[in-house]
Amino acid sequence: MTRKAVYLDHNASAPLLPAARDALIAALDLVGNPSSVHGHGRALRAIVDKARAQVAELAGAEREQVVFTSSATEAITQAITAGAAGLGVDAIVVSAGEHAAVLKAAEATGLPVRKVGLDADGVIRVDEIAAAVFEASAAGVKLLVAVHLVNNETGVIQPVDQIEVLVGPTPHYLFVDAVQGFGKLALDFGGRAPDMVAVSAHKIGGPIGVGALLMKNHISNVRLIPGGGQEAGRRGGTEPAALIASFGAAAAAFPTAYYTAATHKLVEAIESGMRSVAPDLVIFGAGVDRIGNTSNFAVPGLNSAVAMMGLDLGGLAVSSGSACSSGKVGASHVLAAMGVLSALGEAALRVSFGWSSTRDDAEAFLKGFSEIVSRHRARHGVAA
Repeated sequence: MTRKAVYLDHNASAPLLPAARDALIAALDLVGNPSSVHGHGRALRAIVDKARAQVAELAGAEREQVVFTSSATEAITQAITAGAAGLGVDAIVVSAGEHAAVLKAAEATGLPVRKVGLDADGVIRVDEIAAAVFEASAAGVKLLVAVHLVNNETGVIQPVDQIEVLVGPTPHYLFVDAVQGFGKLALDFGGRAPDMVAVSAHKIGGPIGVGALLMKNHISNVRLIPGGGQEAGRRGGTEPAALIASFGAAAAAFPTAYYTAATHKLVEAIESGMRSVAPDLVIFGAGVDRIGNTSNFAVPGLNSAVAMMGLDLGGLAVSSGSACSSGKVGASHVLAAMGVLSALGEAALRVSFGWSSTRDDAEAFLKGFSEIVSRHRARHGVAA
């Protein structure tokens, strides 16, 4: 198996883009507080303002709609827990395929949480959203509907546009976790129905430790950290100017076209190659639109922990799904919600390409995958 280090876990965290690295280092050389009125403070404030404009540009938002946070998880928590408290929400609606950050934030509100299902391809059941909205409207119950744009495990693109049509004209609120779609799909936050959208820096080649919550003006009172009035009073705490500068630079330099073309071809190449090696391969979400850089698959009987260990020893970094589970490997709640049997779910692996990925990376993965499958078959007496 190859010993060349190959990183194929961009959905967990993408390597720093060169422009983001340069912006981070340059800002670290500055001293001061962005809220100070002297020259040092004004220089840092200018950096933060520039980055806000850069993030807004990629999100299709106005600059004043961008609120910097410490992470997407914080942004999600602000949207859901602070949103539920500040907007007079009576109940939360989520899908069974949401990221753990969304599910736990919904639970933390203490409000009733209605969980809608996924179909066999991992698509949110819009009919169940429609039923929840209809029933709540009839009962005079105000909802906060929280859904994701792209599933981080399967790469399935969700029908958020259909959900917007259901929620947008009503008194209910809509939050979208756009972490995996930011930069890869057009958000056009300013012209669409969601009231709040969460995004993250390190998924697009920015640094870990900074994210943003996009907020429409009519919900500016949704606060998680009151603090000292930073971020127009919407998120207290001194802004980490260097991280924010790097986030902005990543947003400005993000190669959207690469994700919509090149990585899609890499995914097609590995899926075709894997099928030739393992005809019983199952690709989750293969029947619907997926983000171009992600493949989630399983070879029946090949445990994901065993496969990941073998691939890692060969210098190939992949995952079994979400990275936000303290290193635990096991069946995915997303796959379970799709009706995938536990034994097959425990064989799931995820490959996610990004801006630094190459054809050589795909070929190295296929070589490593072929060796893993061959060893598995030999060990279990399965004919090739």
